[in-house]
Amino acid sequence: MNRIGTYLVGILLAIVIAASTLFVVDQRQFAVVYALGEIKEVISEPGLKFKLPAPLQNVIFLDRRVQTLDSPESRPIFTAEKKSLVIDWLVKWRVTEPRQFIRNNGVDIRNAENRLSPIVQAALNEEVTKRTVGAVLSTEREKVMQGVIRRLADDAKSFGIEIVDVRIKRVDFSANITESVYRRMESERKRVANELRSTGGAEGEKIRADADRQREIIVAEAYRDAQKIKGEGDAKASALYAEAFGRDPQFAQFYRSLEAYRATFRSKSDVMVIDQSGDFFKTMRGGSASGSTAAPRK
Repeated sequence: MNRIGTYLVGILLAIVIAASTLFVVDQRQFAVVYALGEIKEVISEPGLKFKLPAPLQNVIFLDRRVQTLDSPESRPIFTAEKKSLVIDWLVKWRVTEPRQFIRNNGVDIRNAENRLSPIVQAALNEEVTKRTVGAVLSTEREKVMQGVIRRLADDAKSFGIEIVDVRIKRVDFSANITESVYRRMESERKRVANELRSTGGAEGEKIRADADRQREIIVAEAYRDAQKIKGEGDAKASALYAEAFGRDPQFAQFYRSLEAYRATFRSKSDVMVIDQSGDFFKTMRGGSASGSTAAPRK
């Protein structure tokens, strides 16, 4: 029994020793092998690996995937025209030299990010202060990000990392000038609107004046044509009257007397004080009237 127990203990001890000498390297990690506190080996190939049992050798793992560093706080940056901007950014980076990374930052990635943030902010400040607001917002935004990447290249090597990309997420004015910018934009829009209204009013007056002028011209021409036609009609009528009255003077006198009576006695309330023996009533008197009316019946 004692011999069996010894065998079991030996087997368990062998398993423990073998387990302490075997480790698996994931393809998303670097494996760093320490020997008595010194970096002995860096393994980047995935698979099953061997080492000496602890405490002779220990293994730590570093993430080799791309990491994202967001701006920890938004600080105002002054442009070339002394305008204050608040810029939010992010940096994509990854570990490329595990030995250099551990020497400078230890094994905790947060230590590297805490040291990298002020360096990124300083590089961004240098790029923004050389440009205007319009350039930062639109025309040279890509140049700003590429300039930050170039400035970070040397520091990234000393950290044992690689800067994959730098992006500007948001650009805004500081809170103390945002309201003034909005007021200036509002006044500018009002000015443009007033100009458009004034231009429209002037065009409307011009159109109305032209329409009134054309109306006056059309009315005047129509009145002229009407008077011309009326004059021609009156002339023809006068010629016809003269021709007809020349054929029978007595009928003409009788017709004119009737026209005179029609014009004089137009209303029942009209009152005239006149001598009935005068020439005006000659046609109404019996003897003359019969002689006068005989002619038109022929």
